[in-house]
Amino acid sequence: MKILLFGKNGQVGWELQRSLAPLGEVIAVDRVGVDGLCGDLSDLDCLQRTVRAVQPQVIVNAAAYTAVDLAETDVAAAYRINAEAPGVLARAAAQHDALLVHYSTDYVFDGSGERPWREDDAPAPLSVYGRTKLEGEQAIRASSCRHLIFRTSWVYAARGDNFAKAMLRLAVEQDELRAINDQLGAPTGADLLADVTAHAIRWVVLANDGSAASGIYHLASAGEASWFDYARFVLAHAQQKGRVLKVAPQQVRAIPASAYPGSARRPHNSRLDCTRLRQTFGLALPPWQSGMTRMLDEIL
Repeated sequence: MKILLFGKNGQVGWELQRSLAPLGEVIAVDRVGVDGLCGDLSDLDCLQRTVRAVQPQVIVNAAAYTAVDLAETDVAAAYRINAEAPGVLARAAAQHDALLVHYSTDYVFDGSGERPWREDDAPAPLSVYGRTKLEGEQAIRASSCRHLIFRTSWVYAARGDNFAKAMLRLAVEQDELRAINDQLGAPTGADLLADVTAHAIRWVVLANDGSAASGIYHLASAGEASWFDYARFVLAHAQQKGRVLKVAPQQVRAIPASAYPGSARRPHNSRLDCTRLRQTFGLALPPWQSGMTRMLDEIL
């Protein structure tokens, strides 16, 4: 199997290079490109040439415009990368009879309600980022290519920047730490996303009818937390590992999202119902605490 991976140096793309390797030949590119192949999602013509040159059986797009607040003013770039580029890749996948794997977000929903979001719930994004990600999903579905779209939330990894690392740094540098307590979701490891992706690709390409499995799947760790819960968990584990902190876990202050400045509106309810994914692919998704503990043990 030949797999073309975009976004190789991002949190998810880095883990995908590991998880996809046993499936076959992985050609991984990023914005800079490699060996004449283009990985820049803002260069739509080059994306088509790259797919044509590689002739992959599977295309995995782990690249995106993820600067949520900046997207409110940098609309054209966010639209090109999150909406237009996935459409280009989807049409190329359809032409070459390739499977396209793409990642989307809980931000396609408005964050209302008290239950986890299902795949068939009506999207209503609050931000430019959410709208462009939704349009990317729609472009893929309109292409009629075989596809797997994984919506996820609150992604972290040992590589790169994330909320947990920020909390650890601030708890050492500052005398006070605040975290939002009225937004709920599930911290989800890039390694979990990558491992589930590899399993799903193998299931679709090698074991079953890919067209029957095409569609949108919610993919996040089990359980839920607020950013306040998340911060306290991180600091408590750091204390257990002997890290000296200025702010103890019990000293973190809970604040509402309205007290946190930001250009983009964020959903209050980011919980995702992953029943469809578990039933389709026969998977069990671990609680968010287990993945977070593993990541913290790696970086502390």
